[in-house]
Amino acid sequence: MPFVTLIKTFKKEGEWVNYQIDSFNRFIDFGLQKIIDEIGSVRIVHEAEDLKLKFGKIEVGKPVVKEADGSVRTLYPNEARIRNITYMAPMYVTLTPIFNGVQERPEQVHIGDLPIMVRSKVCNLYGLNEEQMYEVGEDPTDPGGYFIVNGTERVLVLIEEIASNKPIFERDGDSITVRINSERSGFRQRHLIEMKQDGEMQISFANIRRLPIVVILKALGMDNDKELCSLISDDENILNEFYTNLYEVDVITTEDAIDYIGRRLKISKEYRDERVSQILDRYLLPHLGQNIEDRARKVTFLARIIRKCIQVKLDMIPEDDIDHYSNKRLLMSGELLEQLFRSILLGRWGLVAKMTYNYQKLIKRGKFPSLQSIIEANTVTKQILSSLATGAWVGGRTGVSQRLDRSSYIKTISHLRSVISPLTSTQEHFKARQIHPTEWGRLCPAETPEGSSIGLRKHLALLTEVTSGLSDKEMEEVIKIVGERVKHEV
Repeated sequence: MPFVTLIKTFKKEGEWVNYQIDSFNRFIDFGLQKIIDEIGSVRIVHEAEDLKLKFGKIEVGKPVVKEADGSVRTLYPNEARIRNITYMAPMYVTLTPIFNGVQERPEQVHIGDLPIMVRSKVCNLYGLNEEQMYEVGEDPTDPGGYFIVNGTERVLVLIEEIASNKPIFERDGDSITVRINSERSGFRQRHLIEMKQDGEMQISFANIRRLPIVVILKALGMDNDKELCSLISDDENILNEFYTNLYEVDVITTEDAIDYIGRRLKISKEYRDERVSQILDRYLLPHLGQNIEDRARKVTFLARIIRKCIQVKLDMIPEDDIDHYSNKRLLMSGELLEQLFRSILLGRWGLVAKMTYNYQKLIKRGKFPSLQSIIEANTVTKQILSSLATGAWVGGRTGVSQRLDRSSYIKTISHLRSVISPLTSTQEHFKARQIHPTEWGRLCPAETPEGSSIGLRKHLALLTEVTSGLSDKEMEEVIKIVGERVKHEV
C-alpha cells in the first residue's frame, strides 16, 4: 500500500515528465540568450557603408494565432489540435544598429516562431486551476511535455550519449584506447588516442589521423623534453614507457612540429603556420578553450591523459567501462532545441549569414532596408518546424521527434519517458544492448522492444527523475563553496 501512495504522489506532482518541462524552461530562460550572446554582433561592410548590428536580449511571447482578418488572439493547445495548426509563440530580439560608428536607437525585431511545450512556463495553460483547464478544453491529468505541430502531438525523446569532455580509457590486450568527446558551445569534436603494444601513442581528431602525440605536444609549445617528462610523471616506470615516443619522430622544436603536421595535411608552406594554428586552437580539445593562450591547458590535459594511459597499461589503475552510466548523459528537450536553434542561427546558411546577404542585396538596389526586412523570420520558423515534424536533427540524427502514442494513458507516459541510443540497430552491439548493473533504479530492465532495437530503446524506471544540470557559472559557485568547506574542516 505505501508503494501505491508513493506512485500517486509522484503522479500528482507531475514528475512523470517534469524533467522535460524543466529542461524546456531552462532553454527559454538561459539557452536562447546564451546562443544570442555567442553571436554578440554582426558587422556588414558594403563599399563606404559600415553597419554593425549588436544583439541584445531575446524574449519569447505567449502562443497566439493570427486569423485571416489580421486579428491576433490567445491560442490554447486544444484549439491547435482541432484546427491542425502549430502551438507556437513569437521570438523577439533587441538589435542595436551602429551605422558608420554612430549608435542608433535599439529596435525589437521578430526573428521567428518557436513551438511551445505544453505545460511549460510560456504555455497558456501555465498556472490554470482544474476548473479553468476544463473551460479551455484541456484534461487536467494530461502531463504535458510535448509539442503540437500542425495539429499533431510530437515528443522529443531522450537521447543517450557518451558524456562530453570526459576521457574514457579502454583496454584491448596490451593496447589502450582513449575516447574524448570535446564539446564547446554546441560544437563537438571527437578525439581518439591510441597506445600500441610498443608504447607508441597517436592521436586522431578533425582531419588528422594517427599523428604521434609528441608532435602535437611540441606544436603546442612544449618543445623541452625534460619539462614534458616532469609534467607527465615523476615515476620512472611510467616515464620508461613514454620514452619510446620521444625517439619515434625526428621533431625537436615547435617549428619542426608545425612543419611535420603541415606536410601530413599537405598544406602549402605559405599557409602552413596559419592553418596548423587554426587546427590546434579551434579543433584540438575545444572545451579547454579556442585561443592561443589556452594551449598550456591543452598540454597539461594531454600530459595527464598520457600518464593515466600508461597507468592502465601497467595495471596501476583499472580501465573505464564505457557502458557504465556515469559515463553517459541524457539529452532532453532543452539541449536538443539548443542544438537545433544554434545551427539555424549560426550555421553556414543560417540566419546571421542571410542577414548579411539580404542587407547587401537591398543596398545594391539603392534602398536602405529596415532591420526587420533583412531578417527572414519565416525561414527560422520553417526550419524548426521541419525538424520537429520529421524527426531529422542536427548531426544526422533521425527519429528524435516522434508522434506521441495516445493508445492509452500508460502508453503515453511510457512514450514520454522513452530513451533511445544513437547506436545503429543493424549492428550487434552486444554489450550496449545488455543490462548494465548501473542502470538499476534508472532504467526499466524489461520494457524494451523485441527485434533489432532490443536494448537500444529503453524507458526510464518508474520513479526516475532527470536533473537538468548546472551552468558553468553555477558549477564554479558550487566548487567555491565546497572548497571553502574543505579548507574550514582542515
